[in-house]
Amino acid sequence: MAANLLRSTFTLNAVRMGNAPSSSSSSSSSSGRRKHSSSSSFKAGIIEWANGLGGKEDSDGCKGADAPAGSTYPIMADESIMSKKAHGTSDSPVQKELRWNCDYETADRICNFNRHYAEYAGYFLSTSFLKEVDRTKETTYYDSVTGKPLFVAPRGRTFEEFESESRAHGWPSFRDEEVVWDNVRCVPGGEAVSTTGTHLGHNLPDRKGNRYCINLVSVAAMPS
Repeated sequence: MAANLLRSTFTLNAVRMGNAPSSSSSSSSSSGRRKHSSSSSFKAGIIEWANGLGGKEDSDGCKGADAPAGSTYPIMADESIMSKKAHGTSDSPVQKELRWNCDYETADRICNFNRHYAEYAGYFLSTSFLKEVDRTKETTYYDSVTGKPLFVAPRGRTFEEFESESRAHGWPSFRDEEVVWDNVRCVPGGEAVSTTGTHLGHNLPDRKGNRYCINLVSVAAMPS
């Protein structure tokens, strides 16, 4: 029941956005999508898309929160940063080749046609991330759409501390000093986004400060 409700809400949001991908129109122009947005075939494509791939439901994941009053971070932006663009909230789809065997369809859905939901809890553990990441130095995490650097971790802590916190919460978790603020913003309510409109995750402040709960599929572009 919960999964069906999640899917229905996700589908409604996609229909409202008017340019979610479908199996028959993934390469059509924005104007083409708008023209056919009311057709039954277009809506069927959205429903197929919202069902997801790989046998796992998307999670309703993290619920964001604003940082405490007086905090230096996060750097805030208004809702216009996530306005409708050529491909959902971005100008283009996610890159075809993503790191750590991240799934393209999941990444494009989460990054570009979504404001609230997340890859399922523990998704990053199902990838090759922990096998491939260098535990001896900082790793840069790049926007899956644009390739711009978004996070650098671990910074100010050990990899073991970064991994432990990420495992405990189910998603890679970053702190203020690990964010590349030139390319990352939060909008009111705690949603973490890129400056070009990629949905990243949410800010969930705790007793240590801001904690950015981030989808691995959103930060899995290959280094340029």
